[in-house]
Amino acid sequence: MADDVLLDAARSCVLAVGVRRTTLAEIARTARVSRMTVYRRFPDVRSVLAALMTREFSGLLRTASERGADAAHSRERLVLIASAGVRALSADPLFRTLLDVDPELVLPYIVERLGATQKFAEQALHQLLEAGHRDGSIRRAPVAAQSRSVLLVVQSFAFSLRPATADVDEAALLAEFTHVLDAGLKP
Repeated sequence: MADDVLLDAARSCVLAVGVRRTTLAEIARTARVSRMTVYRRFPDVRSVLAALMTREFSGLLRTASERGADAAHSRERLVLIASAGVRALSADPLFRTLLDVDPELVLPYIVERLGATQKFAEQALHQLLEAGHRDGSIRRAPVAAQSRSVLLVVQSFAFSLRPATADVDEAALLAEFTHVLDAGLKP
């Protein structure tokens, strides 16, 4: 049995009841397999959910990276990808459910450690920044600090876009986001 079948079942469960209320037994029932089948692939429900989040959010970021394919230079590509990533994450039903139903589960990824998806995004940013240094479209700075800084800006918009647009037009806010990124990276 492929992990995707189990992860798809876990996704359905999370969308129905949230992360905290999703059980291994419910994942098995939804996938129409035994609990033992799930245990053979994942040691516990937490590892299933971690794999699900990594698959889903990394996939969204991969799709967003296609947005910059026609960019004139690396800075424009990075800004287009970051904007598409913020839009995709903030609109994603799984991400929305996580923030709406179990927001306390996000807190460690903001104040304690970076998760796999954040590291994936940071690596992509690192490569884009290096390309921008080479083509002259991005101001030179230590890439590790620069990529971490951009990651923090992008993630703050992704996590906060919905409440931030309660009284501010979303299109205007996202336009300002792209301006902030572009201006901050100009040589």
